Amino acid sequence: MTIDSDTQRKIMGMFATGITVVSMRIHDDETWGMTANAFTSLSLDPPLVLVAVKKGQTHENLQKAGHFAINILSADQQDLSDRFAFTGPKDFSGLDTTTDVTGAPILQNTLGYVDCEIHEVLAGGDHDIFIGKIIGGKLGEGAPLLYFSGGYAELASDT
Repeated sequence: MTIDSDTQRKIMGMFATGITVVSMRIHDDETWGMTANAFTSLSLDPPLVLVAVKKGQTHENLQKAGHFAINILSADQQDLSDRFAFTGPKDFSGLDTTTDVTGAPILQNTLGYVDCEIHEVLAGGDHDIFIGKIIGGKLGEGAPLLYFSGGYAELASDT
């Protein structure tokens, strides 16, 4: 039995995920970002992560950059998720950022980030899977920004 893309999207939406912003520096003065929840840790030795990126402008920019950072968003950073998910600016103008090894923009007050060089790119239908070798990173703190069933969600309070 085949499944249509709308049904697949609804089923996969039942899997709660964290939200990240993938960031890159394409040239000295040009940055780009995208909201992503198709992200996971892949390996500890060597330290690898992966992110699935739809073929299009972000995909092209990521290939040009050769690196990326994954910024793990906290519960109070929904505005950043929206900024990089919807039509509008995809650069980091007006945002407080820093950099690590690759020069990719690192957002402030996240739950953490990893700074990566592209290690390998694998085909995956209408997306490609970018595997990044982690060469920098830092742990933050707070509650996660979550995505579930087509919208933002929060962890249940234990009080």
